[in-house]
Amino acid sequence: MSVSKSTIALDKTDSHLHVAIIGSGGAAMAAALKAVEQGAQVTLIERGIIGGTCVNVGCVPSKIMIRAAHIAHLRRESPFDGGIAMTEPSIQRNKLLVQQQARVDELRHAKYEGILEGNPAITVLRGEAHFKDGHSLTVRLNDGGEREVMFNRCLIATGATPVLPPIPGLKEIPYWTSTEALGSNTIPERLAVIGSSVVAVELAQAFARLGSQVTILARSTLFFREDPAIGETITAAFRAEGITVLEHTQASQVAYVNDEFVLTTEHSIVSADKLLIATGRAANTRGLALEAAGVTVNGQGAIVIDKAMRTSSPHIYAAGDCTDQPQFVYVAAAAGTRAAVNMTGGEAVLDLTAMPTVIFTDPQVATVGYSEAEAHLKGIETDSRTLTLDNVPRALANFDTRGFIKLVADAGSGRLIGVQAVASEAGELIQTAALAIQAHMTVQELADQLFPYLTMVEGLKLAAQTFKKDVKQLSCCAG
Repeated sequence: MSVSKSTIALDKTDSHLHVAIIGSGGAAMAAALKAVEQGAQVTLIERGIIGGTCVNVGCVPSKIMIRAAHIAHLRRESPFDGGIAMTEPSIQRNKLLVQQQARVDELRHAKYEGILEGNPAITVLRGEAHFKDGHSLTVRLNDGGEREVMFNRCLIATGATPVLPPIPGLKEIPYWTSTEALGSNTIPERLAVIGSSVVAVELAQAFARLGSQVTILARSTLFFREDPAIGETITAAFRAEGITVLEHTQASQVAYVNDEFVLTTEHSIVSADKLLIATGRAANTRGLALEAAGVTVNGQGAIVIDKAMRTSSPHIYAAGDCTDQPQFVYVAAAAGTRAAVNMTGGEAVLDLTAMPTVIFTDPQVATVGYSEAEAHLKGIETDSRTLTLDNVPRALANFDTRGFIKLVADAGSGRLIGVQAVASEAGELIQTAALAIQAHMTVQELADQLFPYLTMVEGLKLAAQTFKKDVKQLSCCAG
């Protein structure tokens, strides 16, 4: 059987820069659109479904599921159940899944497929790419044959996939990753979760609120890389909801017997109907033949880039989860845009010093800038204050005072350098903190700002006031 081959030249119009982009997720799409805006011709190569992780099997479906679980939780119980009778919700996961997938399909078409179809400067190839050398790719097309793509510049934006911990027996059993969990049309009676960070905790709480008996196995503690108060607060909140959190616990063996998962740990045996593995994601760089193009990866297989998104090969850039950048889609998109600027002759860098993060548990976790420990590792002397939410009027009005807001300041200048928050709407306040850090505001300048009363973000002002005042002695909206 003969294999057809064809070539996309360096310059399809003989007058435009040709940019090849491997991937079609947040980084790839942002780069493609910016490159076209800058006058380039783009060939975008995707081996699977258009849109990448976030819209298809990540951010969008997970937040839909989390929101549905939150609604179910509020119907079951809330701080107002003394005056609003609680009811046990009837969870029809199959219908929730249909609604979830419809919104995913809608967003994928609106933000990815439709845009690509309507842009004549972007050619989409469906297939798997690998480097032939520093200026060309070989693409094995999904429908047969090969295509050679020559480029002036190339962006690698291939994302990441879940990694498995080295637990004996795991590879042979039908475990879930987040993809299978989000796509399941049933809610298991018992769910075991191995992991202690974002994906593990978000999905653990969602499944618990939809009816599963959930057990989390954390190798250390929840969010052990963050300020310790974050993990302690979320662990307490989870346990109050009936979620079992096993800290400092690892599975030494996993088996699947009679449709049941059996996890052996140093402390006990954990049995479950489904097992979710959520122990991190690794860069999708295998199979790209990066060595042929002189592109360097780190020990974890992630592509090493500089602040301009350049790899070790002068004409090749990378962005998103396949790199050594933080794995957030908004970081990926920002990196993709800046890479495109640089690939088309500009100079742009990505500054992550005030990068906000949000974890969509309830209460939410949001951070920006330095924690105390991170600042000390940089040799920065800090002054910090922690405000518990029983001092925040919005939290009192909600009858939900779980959590805190912590401000970290440079001890010498008083400048705000970090914020950690655990609150019901922490994600809605953290960008204000990020802007304050970027503006080099001191905590006193933050305390002097006007904040609307009975908002959660007012907690930032109150926390800033605690550097010089006892907020318990202030009137309800003292300026």
